[in-house]
Amino acid sequence: MTCGNLLCGCIGIVMTLRGHLDTAAWLIFVAAILDFGDGFVARLVKVSGPFGKELDSLADVVTFGVLPAMIVFQLCWFQGLEAISYGAFLIAVLSALRLAKFNIDTRQSDQFIGVPTPANTLLIAAFPLMERYQPQFDALWKNDTVLGMLIAFSFMLVAEIPLFALKFKSFGWAENRIKYSFLLASVLLLLFLQFAAIPIIILLYILVSLFSKERKSESVKE
Repeated sequence: MTCGNLLCGCIGIVMTLRGHLDTAAWLIFVAAILDFGDGFVARLVKVSGPFGKELDSLADVVTFGVLPAMIVFQLCWFQGLEAISYGAFLIAVLSALRLAKFNIDTRQSDQFIGVPTPANTLLIAAFPLMERYQPQFDALWKNDTVLGMLIAFSFMLVAEIPLFALKFKSFGWAENRIKYSFLLASVLLLLFLQFAAIPIIILLYILVSLFSKERKSESVKE
């Protein structure tokens, strides 16, 4: 499954170079499912270990680092924004830094510090899919400000911001109400807004994480 993630990234880069950004975006979604599933399956069959962790990060550098950088580069280039297009490769650099940090940061076993690379990549993948299937939103994002913000947002990958992880040690409501509420809200947004919902979901993920952290801090003080 991890190698499948890597293959999706490699083929996605080829598709991006050929101008098929929507196909590359679909491959990102397939890779994200494989990336989520490989850890789940590894824990289920009890074969997790350092080899799988390292392989996962190497695959993620390609699929969730180089590929999204190429997509943003092409989006900028196609719109004549050469001045900021090469800045897109900061996404690859920051993704590599985030993945290296994740591998040695013991604080990230039950949470994330900084935006996960798949979340950042799904945010980027939403835009070619919006261009292909929801052109009514083109006026909202086809400009240098929004595309520049996609690059700037990637600095959140290495920011010291604690974010909850969608990992379930149990499935009870009380201990997982924030996760269940977030997933329900995400499903509703996708039903109503389709691909245009993805940027909103990523923003909601960050806001909910910050809110839940603040609530925990207040309860500890009390």
